[in-house]
Amino acid sequence: MGLYLRPTSLDAALAHLAAGPRTILAGGTDHFPARVVGTPEEDILDITALPDLRAIQVEGGHVILPCLATWSDLLAAPLPAAFDGLKQAARQVGGAQVQNAATVLGNVCNASPAADGIPCLLALDAEVDLVSVAGWRTLKLTDFVRGPRRTARRAEELAVALRIPMPDATTRSTFLKLGARRYLVISIVMVAAVASFDAAGRIGRAGIAVGACSPVAQRLPALEAALAGARPDPELVRPEHLAMLAPIDDVRATAAYRHAAALELVRRSVALLAAPEALAA
Repeated sequence: MGLYLRPTSLDAALAHLAAGPRTILAGGTDHFPARVVGTPEEDILDITALPDLRAIQVEGGHVILPCLATWSDLLAAPLPAAFDGLKQAARQVGGAQVQNAATVLGNVCNASPAADGIPCLLALDAEVDLVSVAGWRTLKLTDFVRGPRRTARRAEELAVALRIPMPDATTRSTFLKLGARRYLVISIVMVAAVASFDAAGRIGRAGIAVGACSPVAQRLPALEAALAGARPDPELVRPEHLAMLAPIDDVRATAAYRHAAALELVRRSVALLAAPEALAA
């Protein structure tokens, strides 16, 4: 059995990471299920005692989601409508017990293709702050998540926060998830949509992302460009806008079904953006 380390300062945590490879433990909701069959020999770095890394705050024009902020913390936070889609995803991350323990950044670091939070965070242009004894760096989420269970985090680094540009007051968002049932289920397809609007109801900036249909969640830049300057209309969504998706066949669905479902969910998401009263319901 390896070491169990629970530092009470960030400096101590970084010193432990610099000394050798550690498995970082925060909420543990992905960590423990992955070790039901067998427990590997590993040194555990439990970061739950680190101070000042839980409170969600606005800083320098960004919303900061620290590494210990849970899904329940996110749901309770007074965030603008641009974060409604992320909150909708939060309500579908397991049950209440999981939401109370699991961290938003842990969901990102686990890097599952079906991670519920990642499409919303991609659509919001999120970045990841990483720190080591050598210093800080910030990566776009698109550069941080590299594949199934793979990220750009170096062994000596701790991912300390998600950094999201504060959207303007006109921005709306939504999240749709298809699974075998409504809750407590791994996604077959999920779609996050974020858009800002001008006074005439035309889209200024759009962010559309699809999860569980590729090794990593994907933004749809061709669709985002087609929506810019237009009113949100599902008829603007064309099959070719989803051409970069690469769904697979597995026990939950076939690749063809995923692709068809993704097209339908994207169209529904765009329709919801056009109906603020439906988003608020």
